[in-house]
Amino acid sequence: MSFVPPPYPYERLAGITRVAARHDGGAVDLSIGTPVDPPPEAALAALAAASGARGYPPSAGTADLRRAAGEWLARRFALGSAPEGLAVCVGTKEFVASLAGFLHLRSPGRDTVLYPAVSYPTYAMGATLAGLRAVAVPLRDGRLDLAAIDDGDAERALVLWANSPANPTGALEDLGAVAAWGRARGVLVVSDECYADFTWEGPARTILEHGSAGVLALHSVSKRSNLAGLRAGFYAGDGEVVEYLRALRQHAGLMVAGPVQAAVVAAYGDEAHVEAQRARYRARLERMAAALFAFGVDAPRPAGSFYLWARDEGGDGWALAERLAARAGVVASPGELYGPAGAPYVRVAMVAPDEAIERVARRLEGVVG
Repeated sequence: MSFVPPPYPYERLAGITRVAARHDGGAVDLSIGTPVDPPPEAALAALAAASGARGYPPSAGTADLRRAAGEWLARRFALGSAPEGLAVCVGTKEFVASLAGFLHLRSPGRDTVLYPAVSYPTYAMGATLAGLRAVAVPLRDGRLDLAAIDDGDAERALVLWANSPANPTGALEDLGAVAAWGRARGVLVVSDECYADFTWEGPARTILEHGSAGVLALHSVSKRSNLAGLRAGFYAGDGEVVEYLRALRQHAGLMVAGPVQAAVVAAYGDEAHVEAQRARYRARLERMAAALFAFGVDAPRPAGSFYLWARDEGGDGWALAERLAARAGVVASPGELYGPAGAPYVRVAMVAPDEAIERVARRLEGVVG
């Protein structure tokens, strides 16, 4: 066998989970960013109606969904109008994992994926799955250090990934600078913006504010609407690139189910549920940051996202994750899962009900055993 898939990152947490499970009530899993709060009722009603279930759904997305997503983009980010190109994907993880291979068919002379050195593992895995090079870009103050990209790597690059707000750090990227870098070098920039609605410092931002040429923005209802199980997102931006990907993805049979598309239309038509979710995450972040501080862990409030990127004086993320499991029954993700540069940290996701967050916080503060 020439290729052996590496262990899935979160499968490596079995030992930590066993330690956390010794607490009364079992482990509180704050490792994976899986939403636990209610999705919008309108989306569930649209899903239950099963509109479009009989026929094959359009791979690019129904006209209603593309219109709803475009109008949401224009409204949410004050773009003035929807971008030239927009199409749906079967959850954004699928898009991230498949993009490099599709782009390589278009530009066989390029073989490199550039991605943030501390980031969602699928950016690099997408290159691996396509048999391509994955090159980590160092971060400076949480942002891509564009000056550190080797000229040779830039010449070979198919895509530069940006993520803002960033998973796992919560940092906000300079999207204008990243877009300009890509255009100057003929490198597609894809901005993963699935946490944009949970931007805490300033307004939500998109790379499309800086024009559509040479860039794509990637969005999802998984986080903003607590609909991760539907597997639905969309990409928007450069019209030529969107049309190329749309055509390839149609050949591959990549389609979002018709009833799911109807549910997504409803989700993008409502902002009240997003505001309610913002309040939940904001309160959980504040509560957990204070409790971690009491436990001797530095967990600054993020500029965006619903994660705390935390470390203690020991500077060993795996050791800290084990301490958190033993003391509070919590399963957190060691930062090394997001790249070697993340090794001193743990990521703590605010994806448990308020009661569970409070229980963990009180254990960290030594209020209960």
